[in-house]
Amino acid sequence: MTAVTEPAPLVVIRNDGGRRRRGVRTRIASYGMLLLLAAFYTGPLLILIFASMKTLPEFFRDPTGLPESLSLDNFTEAWGLANFPGYLMNSLIYTVVATTLFVIMSVFVAFPIARGYVKGSAALLTLYVVALFLPPALIPQFQLILNLGLFNTRTGYILLFLINPIGLIILVNYIKSIPRELDESAVMDGCGYFRFVWSILIPLIRPAIATVTVLHAIGIWNELILATVYLTNDDLYPITRGLIVFEGVYGSDWPKLAAAVLMLMFPMLVLYMFLQRYIISGLTSGAVKG
Repeated sequence: MTAVTEPAPLVVIRNDGGRRRRGVRTRIASYGMLLLLAAFYTGPLLILIFASMKTLPEFFRDPTGLPESLSLDNFTEAWGLANFPGYLMNSLIYTVVATTLFVIMSVFVAFPIARGYVKGSAALLTLYVVALFLPPALIPQFQLILNLGLFNTRTGYILLFLINPIGLIILVNYIKSIPRELDESAVMDGCGYFRFVWSILIPLIRPAIATVTVLHAIGIWNELILATVYLTNDDLYPITRGLIVFEGVYGSDWPKLAAAVLMLMFPMLVLYMFLQRYIISGLTSGAVKG
């Protein structure tokens, strides 16, 4: 009888060393790119911080260098020169009232569009998308506000910020990810429309609401063109309009302006820090699940 020999086992040689080296090089390149982008974004901010601590002659000698001494005099002088308390209160009123009204209105509008409960909901959503690419209708808008008697008023200025296509698009796409069975269960239990939206829907879409809130509030807070066009009374100026006092006939006081800009940035930075854990999920869910 002929003996049956078993085949020799296959030996697989893995080049783990080369793969590991390629992984290390890729990781180093990724971190290098991240550091480059971080420097690109934080560089101007550091220059702004350094400028806010310099005197005007020191700034003209070396605008981008380190300050010779750490001084906060520019902050205290800018606080009084730009009437920060009054203008800051105006900006807070405009931002809080307009953002609150916009978010509440957008939720109640986005829900029926997302569910298709109104005729032509897809066309309405398309119109909002198209509106993203259209320039602001400044002249018709100005004529409307003027004819309504709302020029140079707080109410008229707030009404300008009650429409924002990107906010409604984010809410619509996020609401589409909420199971439709919740609507049917609410109807079976006798839950009304407004109660359903307020008590059930809003808690479920908090990430999207936080995202829209931050984006809309930052837009209002940093607005300058509309404040210049629609407000002529000093008592109604937002803080961005108040920064124009640093622009003189023969030049600008750049260190004090830099200090004022940093103080202007602080409230929105605090808002972002409180809502940052919702923002990424609000944007990604609204984009992927829509």
